[in-house]
Amino acid sequence: MRAVARNTALLIALLLVAGCGSSGSSTETSKPDSGAPDAPLQSANGPVAPAAATSPLTLALTGTQDLVSIRFGKPPRSGLLFDLDTGKVLWRKDPTRILPIASVTKMMTGLVVTDRVPDGSKVRVTKEALAYQGSGVGVLPKNKWIGVSAMLYGLLLPSGNDAAIALAQRASPDHTVPGFVGLMNQRAAAMGLACTRYSTPSGFTDRGNHSCAADLAVEARAVLDEPRLARIVSRRQAVLPFPIKGGKLYLYNHNPLLKTNYAGTLGIKTGFTDAAGMCLVAAVKRNGHRLGVVLLHSPNPGDQAKKLFERGFTALG
Repeated sequence: MRAVARNTALLIALLLVAGCGSSGSSTETSKPDSGAPDAPLQSANGPVAPAAATSPLTLALTGTQDLVSIRFGKPPRSGLLFDLDTGKVLWRKDPTRILPIASVTKMMTGLVVTDRVPDGSKVRVTKEALAYQGSGVGVLPKNKWIGVSAMLYGLLLPSGNDAAIALAQRASPDHTVPGFVGLMNQRAAAMGLACTRYSTPSGFTDRGNHSCAADLAVEARAVLDEPRLARIVSRRQAVLPFPIKGGKLYLYNHNPLLKTNYAGTLGIKTGFTDAAGMCLVAAVKRNGHRLGVVLLHSPNPGDQAKKLFERGFTALG
């Protein structure tokens, strides 16, 4: 009996060992080998990283030959001519070169403000706003509450650094300029702007505040996609009711294309500091096409932009 029991136990053990190597009896389906290691357990490795951010506009910077060829006697340090709707690049000069951008910074300031401050809201003119340096609206009344739309006009037409500070404090969760700058950098990261870093809502300070033509092209499209901003940047001038003597605020745009009534101009933003030189982000619509130009540290951004637009629209037919 003992011999029979031992033989039976041995037979069962052999059958179990054979079954372990058999795929026919397994309840677990095998996966094809992808050549990549299995993903680690997230409980041991933290949360899954977010997917790469997608931008409002994807520029075709690789694999294409530019349609426009032009040689400037004194070229900009960086530049782009591009289709605002398709992302097709028609002309380029060092489009990913990182450079200071001066008041072109205010495009992102406007984008973050319109994200966070509803139309019809009020913005307080703080003492910090009145301690601005550089260009400004210049007549903001201390401690008054001003409509956000009027302040955005002050930001984008005369490039008011005072308006930039007041808007930043209003839109920031902690009502501070550094808090707002953090939001600007978050928005830039979400848009996939790899060249871009902000240290100021105005662009007056060059250190730590930079971008590249490729990133600014994406921002330009985002500005035009925001109706509150597109309406403002297209204006050559504006007369607004305002709580100052006379009751009206007169604002004028620095954009050289708007100032010369260049046909089809949609606006956007200019900038200047000694380090950044003269900068221009501009958009023009003709014959069903919307083209954009970015020029950084240009000796004559108005004339260079016009030449690029003329060549671009001719190339598109």
